[in-house]
Amino acid sequence: MISVVIPALNEENAIVDTIERVRASLDRHDMTPYEIVVVDDGSTDRTGELAAEAGARVLRHPHNVGYGRCLKVGINAANHDVIVITDADGSYPVEEIPVLVARHRAGFDMVVAARTGKHYRESIIKSPLRWLLKHIVQFTAGREIPDINSGLRVFSRVTAQEYFNRLSDAFSFTTSMTLAYMMNGKFVDYQKTTYHPRIGKSKVHLIRDSIRTVQYILEAATYYNPLKIFTLLAVLCFIFAMASIGAALLLQLVSLFILGVGGILLSMLVFAMGLQAVLLKQIMDRP
Repeated sequence: MISVVIPALNEENAIVDTIERVRASLDRHDMTPYEIVVVDDGSTDRTGELAAEAGARVLRHPHNVGYGRCLKVGINAANHDVIVITDADGSYPVEEIPVLVARHRAGFDMVVAARTGKHYRESIIKSPLRWLLKHIVQFTAGREIPDINSGLRVFSRVTAQEYFNRLSDAFSFTTSMTLAYMMNGKFVDYQKTTYHPRIGKSKVHLIRDSIRTVQYILEAATYYNPLKIFTLLAVLCFIFAMASIGAALLLQLVSLFILGVGGILLSMLVFAMGLQAVLLKQIMDRP
């Protein structure tokens, strides 16, 4: 029993093909009963109409509210506990859904399609941004993550709903979900898949959404593992202090020595704030 949730915004050129490919894949592997839920996020074209004609259950928003909000609405409305999310633009190999579901049933809390191929790393601008975001998330989670924001993944609705209050309503939904699962000790598996060129125009605003993602990652890191973030800041302050003191001794400048001492005191203060943040989190998490 599977619910496939597909958020869609002005995807009239791809939505029917995506629905038909999902249905063919699930039928081929006799994975019934299932449902396909399309969340039309205020499209101004025929996305919702075409999805309904193709046999999907369509939920419509009067205006655009964001990728993450769409997924939350679709997941909450799903009739089955096993949730598959994928995009409507034809970029994900939905034929791999049965493989991901099988891994989920093997005991993993979430199974993610890790994207590979030339179409995934097509942009010389996107690649460094993905690298930066990936390493920030990996530092926070303390483990290697092949793909932090893949939009094709399988998980339990009940488990995901536990974290909805801390998951982003925007583009960062999948990134925030990855962090939530890993920072709460859930079992997450990655399966390599080939990423295809999308049909139509991307809805992602590269710089704006990347900045928002970094902001959310830092917020999530501060919530899930505050001491790690504050320790990093304290270490940076201490390194700056030692460099200032070294320069003061070399150049015989009292001002640099005072700056270095201030840096040491600042590093101690930042670390103390980290300990206080841990205490506050324990109080907030207390049932």
